Amino acid sequence: MHTDTVRERVRRLLATGETISAVSRLTGVPHSTIRGWRDSQWRPSAKTTLCPRCETVPRLPEPQSAYAYLLGLYLGDGCISVIGDPAKQVWSLRIMCADSWPGLQDECAKALLAVRPDNKVRRLPRQGCTEINSFSKHWPHLFPQHGPGKKQDRPIRLEEWQQQIVDANPGSLVRGLMHSDGCRLVNRVKGKSANETRYYEYPRYLFVNESRDILELCGKALDLLDVKWLYSKPNTISIARREAVARLDEFVGPKY
Repeated sequence: MHTDTVRERVRRLLATGETISAVSRLTGVPHSTIRGWRDSQWRPSAKTTLCPRCETVPRLPEPQSAYAYLLGLYLGDGCISVIGDPAKQVWSLRIMCADSWPGLQDECAKALLAVRPDNKVRRLPRQGCTEINSFSKHWPHLFPQHGPGKKQDRPIRLEEWQQQIVDANPGSLVRGLMHSDGCRLVNRVKGKSANETRYYEYPRYLFVNESRDILELCGKALDLLDVKWLYSKPNTISIARREAVARLDEFVGPKY
């Protein structure tokens, strides 16, 4: 069975004046099937959202802010795995969200639904967290960073079209990264003044990830937001300057 994405591609190619034979060579769809679709004047259902990366002329996923946020969640606490028969090429995008932050779980589910509105979003209880997932044949197209093994053990590079989205929505990407592998906390420092011990408190953001590539993606997005940051450890980005924390609060804030 051919997906609506394939049918729509065939329809658009025919609309450009391509012959049935040419369209068959381009898509791998049999001549008789293409002829049947042409004669029946098939049109995609209004409720069907085709994959933007599989169209004849690929376009950017929409809404871009939701995609950038979901990309941050995926890079932090997400994975893509095949579901059922591998030959059917159905994939599950899974995001693990701590039960301590129910608002974050809701935001994750909304982002999944916004990016793939025709796919059901599920919540599965796990030990100490909830798995929020959605099935689609197109998750590897939308998140080409997918691959075998841990993200920290393989290169993580954004495609040019993904970088275009991140450049326009750096705050959404950083929000997703912080909601997955980051936190906003109050740092308490002990000091002495006139022989008196005092404690100083100030807010601070930390982002911890074992992938150097993902850390660099976070740092570049922070640069786009004009947020000063540094490595406090090889696997940790720290944002501690008062003006930097205030700036990041505009996009992230405490988990909820």
